[in-house]
Amino acid sequence: MKNAFMISLLVITTLSLTAQKKQSPPVEFGLKAGLNISNAHVQNSNNPDSKASFYAGALAHIHVTRQFAIQPEIMYSGQGYLQKVAGADHKINLGYINIPVLAQLMFGEGFRLETGPQLGLLAGAHDKVNKVSVDIKDNLKKIDFAWVFGVGYLTPSGFGVDARYNLGISNINDVNSTNVNNRVFAVGVFYQFRNL
Repeated sequence: MKNAFMISLLVITTLSLTAQKKQSPPVEFGLKAGLNISNAHVQNSNNPDSKASFYAGALAHIHVTRQFAIQPEIMYSGQGYLQKVAGADHKINLGYINIPVLAQLMFGEGFRLETGPQLGLLAGAHDKVNKVSVDIKDNLKKIDFAWVFGVGYLTPSGFGVDARYNLGISNINDVNSTNVNNRVFAVGVFYQFRNL
């Protein structure tokens, strides 16, 4: 997991330095955090209930033109769902290192639309029943692919807000043929350092 984090950080840094060498508008780095409302789509089953968690991480905002930018990010994302199985309440707690690479269209005075692919690296997984937590990481695939759709607003001071929907594309279940796909709605705040 440390190797994946370092590779992701290297990719973001390389993209940033490349953009600066081409005399593009400045690359702006930032921090972000917020609330996840996560769930899952389970094939041939009643879908589980949602659970709340958090995300936090960093971003690099790389302008291509005045109205278009690429924004790679790296963040820890708490995900999972609630499900009743044989009368018992299960709380599935999943942790991912998510690496979205978003295309952003900027318009108006600070508004932006964004979309793009996201790679998720499984950092941890537990099934909690009646205060007893069991590690289930071996039951899940280590990589998750998703597609991100979002909107945001950046103020002149560098503070911003955004909302996203992460649509899981890949099956995360690694124990049988039942497809399980992550679903996450996220809202949060970010700060984009200006003119560093």
